[in-house]
Amino acid sequence: MTLPEVLLWQALRGRPAALRFRRQHPAGRYILDFYCPAVRLCIEVDGEVHGRGNQPAWDKERDAWLRSQSVRVLRIPAGEVLRDVEACVLHIVRVARGDYPSTACGGPPPLPGEE
Repeated sequence: MTLPEVLLWQALRGRPAALRFRRQHPAGRYILDFYCPAVRLCIEVDGEVHGRGNQPAWDKERDAWLRSQSVRVLRIPAGEVLRDVEACVLHIVRVARGDYPSTACGGPPPLPGEE
């Protein structure tokens, strides 16, 4: 795992908002950086390499396959994780819960006190 992935994993393994994440989760012929099975959400930490060569096309193909499997994909730039991992975790939780219309597909019920 890269440093940004390690930092994010340290935060996600604490089960923010009671969400359980897996790291290096196999999905078809792909390995997902992080996966939350309860809400079918893949989190990918994208470093500089994701903008070079054939990587953008590979990522597009991979994301399309994951969507065909009803898995949402959230890509987070590695630099953002390094700058503010807590903000990244908050964003992940909001996306997982469906707080953003562009990614809403159900999700876990509201946390106690947030009804």
